[in-house]
Amino acid sequence: MNRTDFLKTLAGSSLAMSALSEQVLAKSVSEVRIEVAPFKQAPLPYDFGALEPSIDKLTMEIHYGKHHATYVKNLNDAVKGTEFEKKTLEDIIKSISKAPAAIRNNGGGHWNHTFFWEVMGPKKGGAPKGAVADAINAQFGSFDKLKEEFGKAATTRFGSGWAWLVASGGKLSVGSTPNQDNPLMDLSDLKGTPILALDVWEHAYYLHYQNKRPDYIKAFWDVVNWDKVAENLKKA
Repeated sequence: MNRTDFLKTLAGSSLAMSALSEQVLAKSVSEVRIEVAPFKQAPLPYDFGALEPSIDKLTMEIHYGKHHATYVKNLNDAVKGTEFEKKTLEDIIKSISKAPAAIRNNGGGHWNHTFFWEVMGPKKGGAPKGAVADAINAQFGSFDKLKEEFGKAATTRFGSGWAWLVASGGKLSVGSTPNQDNPLMDLSDLKGTPILALDVWEHAYYLHYQNKRPDYIKAFWDVVNWDKVAENLKKA
């Protein structure tokens, strides 16, 4: 190959790389835009019956297919034609005090449920390991102590709400929030980055456990996806 041909080949390669870079950038921008309205319900990461016997198939079908889906629909209706339509869900959540009740309730419902599905999984559970275990032991003394405190937060949440394990300032803490609020919201009494969550609304457990919320809380530990919890802790 002579000098002229080499320079032509190099120029062509540079153009190709430039085009590829633009495609990657466009793809990244497109992925970011997916986070704004209209919001969409991500596919459940496992089959409806995959968490049995801890969480029964019918409850999962109704919980994911009806309750969560309704939050997504109502959120899209609530943000349509408003300033919130162009914001990401996370940005909406973090400044939720500026949003009307419909966006607060349905935005929280969408975010919370999306998070909840991911911190559970079939054939999971057991005791945490690695960095998660170290953080839990350092903060609570033992995994059993964490379960005790988390269970108390979940059990004593009056009415509907959520129990959370959060990270803040290099420490872990446990607490709960009412309705569809979460620790990322600027008006939440419990602040921090969510690491683990449990839905304690009655629709999350009543078909199988009726009024026995403590039994549901106990069974939850058998399906906790500690790999995802570890990922959440690392990001926090």
